[in-house]
Amino acid sequence: MEKFTVKNGKALRFGYTTGSCATAAAAAAAEMLLSGSRVERADITLPSGEKAVFTIEDIDMREDAVTCSVTKDGGDDPDATHGAKIFAKVKKREADILLIGGRGVGLVTAKGLQCKVGEPAINPVPRKMIRENARRILQSYNADCGLEITISVPDGAEIAQKTYNPRLGIVDGISILGTTGIVDPMSEKALVDTIKAVVDKQYAEDSENILISPGNYGREFCQEYLQLDIQRSVPVSNYIGEALDYIRYKGFKRILFVGHTGKLIKIAAGVMNTHSSYADCRMEVIGVHSAICGADPQTVGQIMNCVTTDEAFDLIKDMSYYEAVKNRILEKVLYHLRFRLKGAAEIEIVMFTSDRDHIIKSPGADDMAMRYHKALTS
Repeated sequence: MEKFTVKNGKALRFGYTTGSCATAAAAAAAEMLLSGSRVERADITLPSGEKAVFTIEDIDMREDAVTCSVTKDGGDDPDATHGAKIFAKVKKREADILLIGGRGVGLVTAKGLQCKVGEPAINPVPRKMIRENARRILQSYNADCGLEITISVPDGAEIAQKTYNPRLGIVDGISILGTTGIVDPMSEKALVDTIKAVVDKQYAEDSENILISPGNYGREFCQEYLQLDIQRSVPVSNYIGEALDYIRYKGFKRILFVGHTGKLIKIAAGVMNTHSSYADCRMEVIGVHSAICGADPQTVGQIMNCVTTDEAFDLIKDMSYYEAVKNRILEKVLYHLRFRLKGAAEIEIVMFTSDRDHIIKSPGADDMAMRYHKALTS
């Protein structure tokens, strides 16, 4: 796809979703089945109404079925499915269009996702795309039959291990995804949508309590210190604000937020996207609060020259104002989190450094961790 966007000073190429690739493969196979002629390029209509052209590969034409593939081109997006072959096998049937998930297409095993439990992980928009484009081809040939379409991804099970699918309860393969049919490279929307999908799954399991974390870092700390498996958390990455907005929308009552000080301390300055390209105020936060609590200018200067929060806290750990600094930072973090939630849910927080020597936690964190642990084991 020769369409570009500029992000972080670089021109990045757009790509196509797995849903578009599956649609193109299915459309080409359907046309070959009905016409009896090879098709090496497929034109499809995307949800926006835009046309897209795909190269067709691995063509296998038989009397009763046609199979072919499209190689997923995700453009300059670092997606695990880039380069995967998406296959479609099409056979005639009496009526209607039957869509089947074949090898390498995940099976949904948990509630709260866009597909029902027991269904293949082919999301609603790709399902609609595949069916609409297949109907268009049936009509163009005046065919009085239906079609059975099987979508498969031979390497799907292996690729899925690099995605959120195992955490979402989707097993044995990837998901066929896409809402526009186009991959916006380095899209924040795609990442936030994934976070929302994990929140939806958690809501289906427990609509009151939720554990969130930037990621899996500190898993041992959570298991040892809170008796919680961070794998059961919602990984909100850097998108703290968007995650809290959606959690508030879903109606959760209690949120336990656990993570490393390197990210979470930025919230004390009101930063709700903690990626370093947006803001890095870690040393400013520690430095300012240390100064307010009594640190001399030399110490504040040393803090400002630190690279990690571990190093900065080590500088003041033996000072009389150490605990006061941590408490002030905690108050500010909670203030901004609660302001974002508008009182819709309780939130408690636990922050830790890499060496675990510096832990900051809100007064109700232990009780909420215990409540969450009981909810998981009940």
